[in-house]
Amino acid sequence: MAASDDIEPVADGNGAHGDGGHDGNGEHDGNGEHDGNGEHNGNGDRDNATPVEVPHEITGGVLRIDPETIRELADMGNAEPVAAAQDEPLSAEDLRDAWPVLDLAERSDGLKLLEQEDAEELFLSLPARDQRMLLLYWRPGKRRSWIRLLEPDDVADVIQDAPDDERGGLMALLDEPTRKEVSALLAYEEDEAGGLMNTRYARLRPNMTADQAISYLRRQAKTTLETIYYAYVLDPDQKLIGVVSFRDLLSAAPGKTVADIMEVDVVRASEEMDQETLSRVFVEQDLTVIPIVDAAGVMKGIVTVDDIVDVVEEEATEDIQKFGGMEALEKPYLDSSLREMIKKRGVWLTVLLFGGMLTTSALSVFQHQLDQAVVLTLFMPLIIASGGNSGSQASTLVIRAMALDEVRPRDWWLVLRRELLTGLALGAILGGLGLLRVVLWPGASDAYGDHYGLIAITVGISLICVVIFGTMAGAMLPFVLKKCGADPASASAPAVATLVDVSGLLLYLTVANLVLSGTML
Repeated sequence: MAASDDIEPVADGNGAHGDGGHDGNGEHDGNGEHDGNGEHNGNGDRDNATPVEVPHEITGGVLRIDPETIRELADMGNAEPVAAAQDEPLSAEDLRDAWPVLDLAERSDGLKLLEQEDAEELFLSLPARDQRMLLLYWRPGKRRSWIRLLEPDDVADVIQDAPDDERGGLMALLDEPTRKEVSALLAYEEDEAGGLMNTRYARLRPNMTADQAISYLRRQAKTTLETIYYAYVLDPDQKLIGVVSFRDLLSAAPGKTVADIMEVDVVRASEEMDQETLSRVFVEQDLTVIPIVDAAGVMKGIVTVDDIVDVVEEEATEDIQKFGGMEALEKPYLDSSLREMIKKRGVWLTVLLFGGMLTTSALSVFQHQLDQAVVLTLFMPLIIASGGNSGSQASTLVIRAMALDEVRPRDWWLVLRRELLTGLALGAILGGLGLLRVVLWPGASDAYGDHYGLIAITVGISLICVVIFGTMAGAMLPFVLKKCGADPASASAPAVATLVDVSGLLLYLTVANLVLSGTML
């Protein structure tokens, strides 16, 4: 087959593939397709593009984009564009490179230009959101074929991403066994182990011989299994009692039973386990797959490491965005609406603005002293920046240590003691440098007055105090938030900096009042 056209994959009884056919009218008419929910119509951003006439027997009609254009778009992101002959078939790699800049109609057309196997492989590798957009863009008959390519856990992700009024229609496209599996998965929260698991796994009985087990696994492998590297041994009540690797089965004596070969000490996870906790189990145990069981020990499914990679990326992205001083985005950056962007970022900026207003109030308290010693204002940025930077460092270290489970809430005293000593050492270093900056500056007496030595002492002592306070505040704020049930990542660098700005000014001007009293004040 030269191109995938409407690529109506053939389904097996388990719903691994769809069973649609080809409608002689092709995928597109001149105006593209519409899914009915406003997701996209064919008259998108590239309506002015010149339609490309492609032989009907290859593509089924008129395409809005051709292989050469896709290659050009793909090469825009490559340092060394790869030359291709005009008549060379489009490769999946070319389409993948151009994917971010293609609209929905062009993505659909691009899949048509691929070999069927390549198109299916590319579709299966897409994020759930892209799969959902394509499925809703296509005709119902084509949706049915393509959604059946997906594993039950991937179908569940697509349906969770779909609008509420489209979910029922997508579920109706599945065969009955798959629909039951997906319904069971949708009953779990999205961030639970149960919501990540695949219910298709290799299973064996303990009284099977090695030869019987291999034959049985061979038959199971003809259906859609997530992995056959490991088979799980279940009792008559479907409770997990052991695990056996395919390698062990092959190397075992033919008449040896599975019960004699299997490992009984199996790392497992509960179906309610949080996905972030589950990801740590994968890392700590260095596993590629973990069985999921309910409270009674009944096996429900498996979670593989490729599912956890997505979870780790999602959690890391969320924490980074929160630490930047905003609410985590629910969609990719370019897909987020202006309204959502303003809402997610504006709330925290408003809170930080009110926090910054406290700085103004702090300055007004010491306005009289500042009028008498204007030179003190020269060092305010130095003091504020040092305190904010030390606090941001400490909060970053503690938040990351919490995320990796290196630090737990009960360890707050150890962290406090450690950061107190660290802050003292860092404060002494910065304070000494600040003092030398004032004393050794050429023309210090002219620049800072006759009492520049006292000003140097004020700056040095203030830096020590501010750095100690900033370090301890940054380290303790995540513990306070954790205790209150909030996400420690909310102890963002801007929040810590704002807190330390206010306290740093108060410390600086208080020290100045004590040191310079009777001379400059």
